[in-house]
Amino acid sequence: MIANSHDLLDRATLIHQQTDLAAYQDTGGTIMKHGEGVYVFDEAGNKYLEAMAGLWCASLGFSEKRLAEVAYKQMLELPYYHTFFAKSHVPSVELADRLLAIAPKGMSKVMFQCSGSEANDAAIKIIWYYNNALGRPQKKKIIGRVRGYHGNTVASVSVSGQPHMHADFDAPLAMFKHTDNPHYYRFHEDGETEEAFSTRMADNLEKLILAEGPETVAAFFAEPVQGGGGAITPPAGYFEKIQAVLKKYDVLFLADEVICGFGRTGNMWGSETYDLKPDLVSCAKALSASYQPISALMISDKIYEAMVSESKKLGTFGHGFTYGGHPVACAVASETLKIYEERDILGHVRKVGPLLQQGLKDLEAHPLVGNARGVGLIAGVELMADKAKRIPFAPELKAGIQVMEECHKVGLIVRAIGDRIAFTPPLVISAGEIDELLAKFRKGLDAALPRLMPA
Repeated sequence: MIANSHDLLDRATLIHQQTDLAAYQDTGGTIMKHGEGVYVFDEAGNKYLEAMAGLWCASLGFSEKRLAEVAYKQMLELPYYHTFFAKSHVPSVELADRLLAIAPKGMSKVMFQCSGSEANDAAIKIIWYYNNALGRPQKKKIIGRVRGYHGNTVASVSVSGQPHMHADFDAPLAMFKHTDNPHYYRFHEDGETEEAFSTRMADNLEKLILAEGPETVAAFFAEPVQGGGGAITPPAGYFEKIQAVLKKYDVLFLADEVICGFGRTGNMWGSETYDLKPDLVSCAKALSASYQPISALMISDKIYEAMVSESKKLGTFGHGFTYGGHPVACAVASETLKIYEERDILGHVRKVGPLLQQGLKDLEAHPLVGNARGVGLIAGVELMADKAKRIPFAPELKAGIQVMEECHKVGLIVRAIGDRIAFTPPLVISAGEIDELLAKFRKGLDAALPRLMPA
């Protein structure tokens, strides 16, 4: 890559997230200049089909002018206000009402933040607050899943089960525990059905709760589809069995809808797709199509009633973020929800999602691909050295990175999560653009093949 002034300035000034900082200092990266539909363009004019919608989030693509116009109008009218000290503003009230109207069953109140990380961090605080209000100060442990992802604050990264995000950050904190990664393809035993695998997962969760002491376990966090773990869909029967264990031991369930919410799985919520009955729901990303930083935490009545009682005792609910419920972000989010309804985004995902899923499934015939699995417009493709025996590539080969880099060269942006390639294109992607995505992905696989499987 030939360095230009922005590339040199970038390396001189910015700390890049989730990046090998030493390598980046030497090689630099890609600076994007503009977007159009499902495509982004770098400073050199190269065009890329963004098969990850940025970070799982640009649901309406990269050039939705309606959202820009709404943001501009709101900036002129009321560019900032807060929701502290019993104050409010019209955009936050209207968004809360619109969001709760489509929320998973049982949600009754909403609180806004700026990111999914903040929403899940706030949920952890509220779960602790709730148990204190009920006179259960010992019921504070939170269980996440290995390879689950719930954010980057100290608390949300602790409930996340991402080893590379814990390393040398002194995480996770002690009150956060982790149960199995429900990745059936990787971890099922020979002859074990999906239902039997799910039973084993639920049994292991119950063993963990009993080992820790049910009186100390407050909540369980899970994404309907495990995003940061590699776009991993749950095996048959998984959530039915998991929720039975949670109910048995009075453990709250937070459904992390940050990636799955607003149509990604073909329903408004992943909770609908997999029949989840959560006590709390976090959402972000597609809430504003990522045109503004905003997230929401929705809670059930029983939690809110305890919050009101504790607030009365203490004289305040001592929590909040300066930019939580920012009027511009709320206005853009409201307009986003209108667009989803007007354009029948759910119907579109249900129409084109099977094209993506079948196209990736067909690639299981490729020498590098062991398994492809997904739902709606989210999917993961597992790379395997020996697919018959499920033997992975040696870690030092960085097979996923090699395929991702080859895809980049042919104008396709995907995400390598270990040796699993994730796909979450904008929800507005067309059938023709899915064909293009699949063709470019095959080219990326073919280009990496000689190095990963030499003749």
